[in-house]
Amino acid sequence: MSVFTIADLHLPGNEGSKKSMEIFGSRWVGGIDKLKRNWNAIVSQDDFIIIPGDISWAMTLEEAYNDFVLLNSLPGTKIIGKGNHDFWWATASKMYKFFEDNKFTTLKILYNNSFVIENRMICGSRGWFAEEANQKTVGDVSWTKITDRETMRLKMSLESNTDLTDIEKIVFLHFPPVWNDTVCNDIIDLLHTHNVTKCYYGHIHGMYSSDANFEYEGIKFELISADYLDFCPKKIIL
Repeated sequence: MSVFTIADLHLPGNEGSKKSMEIFGSRWVGGIDKLKRNWNAIVSQDDFIIIPGDISWAMTLEEAYNDFVLLNSLPGTKIIGKGNHDFWWATASKMYKFFEDNKFTTLKILYNNSFVIENRMICGSRGWFAEEANQKTVGDVSWTKITDRETMRLKMSLESNTDLTDIEKIVFLHFPPVWNDTVCNDIIDLLHTHNVTKCYYGHIHGMYSSDANFEYEGIKFELISADYLDFCPKKIIL
């Protein structure tokens, strides 16, 4: 049994996405076919795959049906988190009912909770991109409120298994809490509080240099966006 991870699949939804990801580079051409080919080649039914956000362009669960059909057909158990483009995301109870009704038996949700796999605790939340100048938000947005909410969600995830004290915690965020000269100190402080030393993040596209993987205050950060990985899930636990 192994654990893999990959973010930002940007699957098209039932009607097909009107947004082309090719503006972020040629790696996106034929991305879904590459994903299926690579996934089937290296992932087995006993493996786990963490997908922290931007899974589908769909606006509702129903519109994301075909994307879930695809994910469910691939080997392994998929643990999915929320990204900034996952507008189809609903309450956990509604999503699990939708999965049950449609026999999507291999899909799990990482949201205010955690999973223990091979004596490691899988934690995460969406997080928030602290570089305000690079955000494309509509209307008057309170960065403080969003950061506070996402920090609380990550705290709930990190503290969801209180009976497990001597266990490594690995965090998966959609947004990087550190990028260029901008740092989301609330999330960094929380990672330190829980002795987290490994954090995987997505959201960033068109960045194919080694600079995407770095260490900050003793925490190792690795980019796992689908285009960065060339649509091949990254094995992180053997």
